[in-house]
Amino acid sequence: MKHWAENHKPAAGVSTQLILAWMMWVAVGSTLVGFGSRWLWETAPVVAPWIAAGAVAVGAVKSRLVLDRVARRVVDRICARGDGRCLGGFLSPRTWGLVFLMMVTGRLLRGTLAHGIVGPLYIAIGTALCLSSRLSWHAWRESLRCS
Repeated sequence: MKHWAENHKPAAGVSTQLILAWMMWVAVGSTLVGFGSRWLWETAPVVAPWIAAGAVAVGAVKSRLVLDRVARRVVDRICARGDGRCLGGFLSPRTWGLVFLMMVTGRLLRGTLAHGIVGPLYIAIGTALCLSSRLSWHAWRESLRCS
């Protein structure tokens, strides 16, 4: 059975895995920014631009202090694994667990807090994800880390 699974796994090269990581971070980040912005403008249209600007600033700080380290680990993992590895393995099992935990937490926040509160949180987190995605983009584009 293991031999069959090894032969039929969705394998990909380093560059494909780096682009997939970049796309995932940008897709999730921009979705969060979009929903957060909509909710914020629906609940507090007068002060929404100021709150959104603050959330973007918080997201930029979170990107630099927290998510850049995670993004570097993802890039390093992809490069160390090399070509021909399983496509879903670009994130470690621990990181996939964190992704799942963040999804559950986001769902709980949406269900328990007002959109006017959740909106700025989503904007900050989405901004951080989009900004930190630059690391996998640069690794792919310049092939600096995987040559």
